[in-house]
Amino acid sequence: MSTAVVILPTGTYRANDFIEAARSLGINLIIASEERHALLSDDSFIPIDCADPYRSADAIVSAGDHHPIDAVIPVDDAGVMIAAIASEHLGLAHNPPAAVAATRNKAILRRLLKEREVPQPAFELAVPTSDTVALSEIVGTPVVLKPLSLSASRGVIRVDHPLLVPPVAERIRQILAVAGQNPNEPILIERYIPGSEIAVEGLLVNGELRILAFFDKPEPMEGPYFAETMLVTPSRLYPEILDEVEAVTVRAVRALGLREGPIHAELRVDGNRVVVIEVAARSIGGLCGRSLHFGLLGTTLENLLLRHALGMRMNTSRESIASGVLMLPVPSAGTLREVNGLEAATAVPFITEVAITIPPGTYVVPLPDGARYLGFLFARAETPLEVEKSLTAARKELEIVITTD
Repeated sequence: MSTAVVILPTGTYRANDFIEAARSLGINLIIASEERHALLSDDSFIPIDCADPYRSADAIVSAGDHHPIDAVIPVDDAGVMIAAIASEHLGLAHNPPAAVAATRNKAILRRLLKEREVPQPAFELAVPTSDTVALSEIVGTPVVLKPLSLSASRGVIRVDHPLLVPPVAERIRQILAVAGQNPNEPILIERYIPGSEIAVEGLLVNGELRILAFFDKPEPMEGPYFAETMLVTPSRLYPEILDEVEAVTVRAVRALGLREGPIHAELRVDGNRVVVIEVAARSIGGLCGRSLHFGLLGTTLENLLLRHALGMRMNTSRESIASGVLMLPVPSAGTLREVNGLEAATAVPFITEVAITIPPGTYVVPLPDGARYLGFLFARAETPLEVEKSLTAARKELEIVITTD
């Protein structure tokens, strides 16, 4: 029986999906996480600290001394470095750790893309002593300010005038401090790119990128904050634009040195111009993977990732039906009391699932200060437009109750 280690940071939504996928494949699954999952025995758990990738990788490698490990799979951003380091020591197919590190640091990512002339926004880096007004004028407003070490759009803010940049930069440093990161790290100042945004879900196999899905984002992402909401596939962009999106994504992953495993990229399409916004060495986040199924049997994304990592046969062709997911951002800070209208939302035509992932009684914070979503709505239909309309209608049925007392 093959053994796969899946790195699941505390707070991830995907533990159950990977456990179910492993059971369906007859795979021995070991979870590496800060906390043991309730459905797993002690023998199926490796305690790690995602903030210490080298020590965590050593823990996984040491576990391999007692039982051969055939694959190490990261789920979220926090686990990608651990997986790369552990896989390198275990002699498994992997991304070079330096390439993965580049995806975790926006400054390194921007520099590598610039060296290889991959289309991306103009950018500058601001340290605490920098003249951020001058830097934003060099880049050209409007600009988007980003912390280097955070993910999921946390701390990402659009600014339309140079004189407004300094207070926003200071706000981002406060967000970094709250998140336990260095508040004095450089901040990326990059040119805001107008147009539509598209997400690319892909799988690298021996350096070759296989496109799993192109996701449109039907709802505008214009700022000042950039919470993702709706993702719908297949894309409705013209085929020649999608060809360019794929070509630019290939150039980006090669510039970064990525070679094996899932990638998730975000790009902007401004007329005929396609530019790279982000590249991650992991699959799509949250529960969004539930919107994807492959082959005639409807293989899940988690099943596909396990098959790839273990060298098993796989069909990377997405099902012919349209599908999508709508993420529910936190609307305001306070204590989540309840989410009403779940039955009505579930009853909307083409809705397949409504999943609220934050329990009542939890204190929640919206973007850009927070980093969590309240839940996910899923839909499948014959056309992308039907999926979009279904998700929009289901969201209107929900009433989110948050109190500040």
